[in-house]
Amino acid sequence: MQAQTQEERDTLVLAKLGKKSVLRRRFNFLSILGFACTILVTWEGSLILFTTGLTNGGSAGLVFGYLFVWIGTIAVFTTMAEMASMAPTSGGQYHWVSMLAPPSCRVFLSYITSWLVICGWQAILSGSGYLGGNQVVALIALNNPDYVPELWHGTLLFWGFILVAVFINTVTSRVLPQIEVAVLVLHVVGFFAFMIPIVHLAPEKASSHDVFTQFTNGGGWSSQGLSFFVGLIGSVFAMFGCDSAVHMAEETRNAEVVVPWCMVSATLLNGAFGWGMVIAVLFITVDITAALESPTGSLGFPIIDITYSALGSKAGTSVLTAILLFMTAAGAISAMATSSRLIWALARDRGLPGWRLVTKLQPKTAIPTLAIIITSLVAILVGLINIGSATAFNAVISLSVSSLYASYIITETLLLYRRCTGFIHPHQGHLSSLSNNNNNNNNPANHLTWGPFHLPGIFGIAVNIFAVAFGLIIFFFSFWPVATPVEPATMNYSIVMTGAVVVFALVYYVVYARRIYTGPVVEVVFEEAAVDEMAPKEKIGLGMGV
Repeated sequence: MQAQTQEERDTLVLAKLGKKSVLRRRFNFLSILGFACTILVTWEGSLILFTTGLTNGGSAGLVFGYLFVWIGTIAVFTTMAEMASMAPTSGGQYHWVSMLAPPSCRVFLSYITSWLVICGWQAILSGSGYLGGNQVVALIALNNPDYVPELWHGTLLFWGFILVAVFINTVTSRVLPQIEVAVLVLHVVGFFAFMIPIVHLAPEKASSHDVFTQFTNGGGWSSQGLSFFVGLIGSVFAMFGCDSAVHMAEETRNAEVVVPWCMVSATLLNGAFGWGMVIAVLFITVDITAALESPTGSLGFPIIDITYSALGSKAGTSVLTAILLFMTAAGAISAMATSSRLIWALARDRGLPGWRLVTKLQPKTAIPTLAIIITSLVAILVGLINIGSATAFNAVISLSVSSLYASYIITETLLLYRRCTGFIHPHQGHLSSLSNNNNNNNNPANHLTWGPFHLPGIFGIAVNIFAVAFGLIIFFFSFWPVATPVEPATMNYSIVMTGAVVVFALVYYVVYARRIYTGPVVEVVFEEAAVDEMAPKEKIGLGMGV
């Protein structure tokens, strides 16, 4: 038997999931790591989303709350990395649900999960554009005291960020992996470029006692503990979304190994950077109340005022803020790529109206152009909400946490059930041990096989349990408002948005989708007995034809 090339193995790995290999594999470990880090942008996001943790928790709450979220996020994405290694497909969570769920509810759960994941990523894209646009508004306010911001200013800038993301994902899609590597370098270098000046030049520094022991209940909750948990959501938003690498798996070489290790590496790297940046900034934030009430703080970006207080220079503050702006734009680019691949994957499985058109790829670049257009149009329409009400738009953004964590909980609970009942076979390394078990309801569940990345035994079960428990905590508190008493303007409407998504998916499923959606479609049949006898050309053909 001739040795398999990586391309042949990637084709066969996808074929055992019943899928044709039609997307071009441009990403390697470094570029997909850059892609995931760009989505996370944790040290940048921790600064941008400083307000939530400062209001509920204070400096000490922010430090220890961040650490708790980081540990929980490691458990969540380590568990998801196991599933990514088992089935590295663009469908991600909804495909895994179809593999892991009991036959009686497999199709239904898979379909509901698909809508949760798509809406969650659409909200992340909208949130990236919104945060980028409003950072520009805050920067203008810093440099021009007479400027009076309007909601439509932020919306126009938000649209600008979306259009840049469209351009990069279409016109320059061939060099997207190289762009992601360059962004990864900026992400690492920018961490030191931002932190060193503000720490060195800050005229005053807080004491260790204030940073590590000062808790605040700015939301007026009944206890400090409750305030602490409400304040976690800012850190969560800055650290979740690492499943973006999963949805690019069909464009990644050696995805069953590269994607899971990338998810774990990105979570560890970004978490360490974020925690270090949070502690550094808290040491130079002498007056937290003043930062929150400053012109930029009132716009949701107290970090700009904190940076200005440390540097004493508007020009220097603008340069450092530009790093955050650039990384936010890069996050929008990656979020659009992720969201469009999800739409394309669900259309491929006949889960969306007009699926035949949406699945078509651009001939020269093999990218899902129509899916990118749909993603961008939805984001642009969502941006109109901000003109009428910033509160309503914030509810859309909050949908990202509740929806994605709901999908995480569903998949990880099913994985825990399967691993505890011994239905998943050990990884044997050779493709002849793989079987196409993901779609057909007739296929027995005990055909499930671990991938190369796997936490064995009781350790894997413990991590899986903690991931589910942590996910339930975050999902529960993602619906809480920031402060009491709750008024219409301060209400967290994400529970309404999440409920609306689930209700829509249920109605659409009952009325139409249940007749055409039967789970991930089997496009190719994997013949395990014939693998060893196939010549290399025949192996490639297995992934390209029915």
